[in-house]
Amino acid sequence: MDEDFVRIGTGIPGLDDMVEGGLPFPSTMLLAGNTGSGKTTFCLQFLFEGAKRGEKGLYLTTLSEPTNWMLRFTSRFSFVDKDAIGKSIAYFDLGPYFKSKYPPEDRYETLKRVIEDKIVEHMPQRIVIDPITSMENILKDSYREFLFDLSQSLKNWQAVTLMTGESTPTHSYPMEPAYTADGIIILYHLEHSDGRRRYLEVLKMRGTDHMTGKHMVDISKDGLSVQVGFK
Repeated sequence: MDEDFVRIGTGIPGLDDMVEGGLPFPSTMLLAGNTGSGKTTFCLQFLFEGAKRGEKGLYLTTLSEPTNWMLRFTSRFSFVDKDAIGKSIAYFDLGPYFKSKYPPEDRYETLKRVIEDKIVEHMPQRIVIDPITSMENILKDSYREFLFDLSQSLKNWQAVTLMTGESTPTHSYPMEPAYTADGIIILYHLEHSDGRRRYLEVLKMRGTDHMTGKHMVDISKDGLSVQVGFK
């Protein structure tokens, strides 16, 4: 591995072994998956791993979910440190900036400005935007341009950013964010004859000799883990 190529650990057991020790820093990553595949757990595990390492994290939600609701449903995980919320990990709701009081032509610059202001305020090394795809209906024809500008800006701020997006029956990941992402990680929640199983696939990772194929995933009280070698 190039010594000048910096990586940061994900906090997801098994995943770092698949990507030469961690995610490239700085970079933007698309984390895609269908309902119940573990996207939110993945993101929180990533941020709390950073807090454990003395890194700052920023969680930007587009769904207008208050912090106490997020903590209520994740507090059972052993990796969650409630004391880190508001200190090492900042949580901010972008939802109000989607509302009609902001004309469509102004939402592009407003969202970009608010995101950059929060980054300047907290100077995080790890950022989550969950989900990025909520912005498509708001920005419409400007969505792709916004994603490109945002991706470049995020990397200039020296951070690894996870942008989440929903899979559909016809596409395993949203196409627009994929164009600007340095890496694509897909989580699956697939139905088999004996029940549902979760999988993870690293579809793309720039500058990385990553493992390919779908690998089984387990979600327990310790969070999400990849069973490397089990497909």
